[in-house]
Amino acid sequence: MSIEVKNLTKIYGSQIAVNNISFSLKKGEILGFLGPNGAGKSTTMKILVGFLNASSGEAFLNEMPISVDNLDTKKQVGYLPEHNPLYLEMYVKEYLAFVGEMYGLKGELLNEKVDKVIEMVGLSPEKSKKIEQLSKGYRQRVGLAQALIHDPEVLILDEPTTGLDPNQLVEIRKLIKEVGKNKTIILSTHIMQEVEAICDRVIIINKGNLVADDTLENLKSGGATLEQVFRKLTN
Repeated sequence: MSIEVKNLTKIYGSQIAVNNISFSLKKGEILGFLGPNGAGKSTTMKILVGFLNASSGEAFLNEMPISVDNLDTKKQVGYLPEHNPLYLEMYVKEYLAFVGEMYGLKGELLNEKVDKVIEMVGLSPEKSKKIEQLSKGYRQRVGLAQALIHDPEVLILDEPTTGLDPNQLVEIRKLIKEVGKNKTIILSTHIMQEVEAICDRVIIINKGNLVADDTLENLKSGGATLEQVFRKLTN
């Protein structure tokens, strides 16, 4: 398994943010990770990225334990958080080179990776601009580019299409599908059409609890839409 989560729990004071959830993902799977605001999605993703330690339970990437201190697993994960943090005063190419260097890329290989990821996410027209000059949609592309710069095995995307216009939506969804052929992708979004367009499988959590884990096809087999299934399980 690429990712394995066993009885994962995260508690903040008296609040249980994630409650004893378990699931596993194989390489090549694109998972739609759904839940209402405050359900525990972002907390779970931050644990899988290695930003937070769990209160109990375990998470593994290729059988290696994921933790704040494990740099080996962090190098294999690309992460685009919901509130895309960028150094606005930096130029696009400068910023992506900076991120690449943090992952140990150097010299000609670094330059090649920067050029490749700029073309991949459609940033070529804006590559020489400062990030602060970019529209919200292009800033989101920079965030996706920094998540891909080191060619990670696992990609965790929290609301990746925020701020994109309809044409950009189609392009980024197509990119995620293409990238997902060779990576494990966890995609968190509130847009059900996005899940239906991109994902093979869906996990729904509510109030920290895992309430569904199935293929998109099975969840909709009773004739309900994904949105109807989601509302039923989270109300």
